[in-house]
Amino acid sequence: MLIPLRLSAQTDEQLMLRAARGSDRAFEELYNRHARRLQGFFVRRLSEDSDLAADFMHDTFLRLYAARESYREGKSFRAWLYTIAYNLCKNHLRNRLTMVHGKGEEAMDTTDIEVEMDTSILHDALSQILRDLPEDYAMLFSLHYEEELSVPQVAQITSLPEGTIKSRLHKAMTLIKQKLQQYEDRR
Repeated sequence: MLIPLRLSAQTDEQLMLRAARGSDRAFEELYNRHARRLQGFFVRRLSEDSDLAADFMHDTFLRLYAARESYREGKSFRAWLYTIAYNLCKNHLRNRLTMVHGKGEEAMDTTDIEVEMDTSILHDALSQILRDLPEDYAMLFSLHYEEELSVPQVAQITSLPEGTIKSRLHKAMTLIKQKLQQYEDRR
């Protein structure tokens, strides 16, 4: 007789398969594992708005729960979770820009981002720089460096070629280095 592993000892993918078969306890374990980090992702992507981030985190898990039966074995759970999160952010940004600019998607490329940096604390400066990156760079930076997703996982989430992701990550790092250079010059 096989003894099933405790939920806490199972992988995310094993838990998602159990959740897809109707186990609310397995889904709850996934929530407990990922909710806090996912909310941090949203805080960083949504201009430090913790209330909105909490709403988006809950919405992500509601969507995940509603689609749980469509999960297929062999798929990365984290990639699926962050695909939902990425799309929520992208739609939110598109809607916000449409309201502000009164335009459609073309406004996304021409968004002016005000830069107001506190030069006394490097951490604040870096946070501001990350917030001021063009959204396509900032999102990829966040998924890869902050959420520690691999380039192939980010490609799966964003439906972008891996080469494009690598190129944009390199460009993001170049922009960050350029922005931080002004602090080096002041010493």
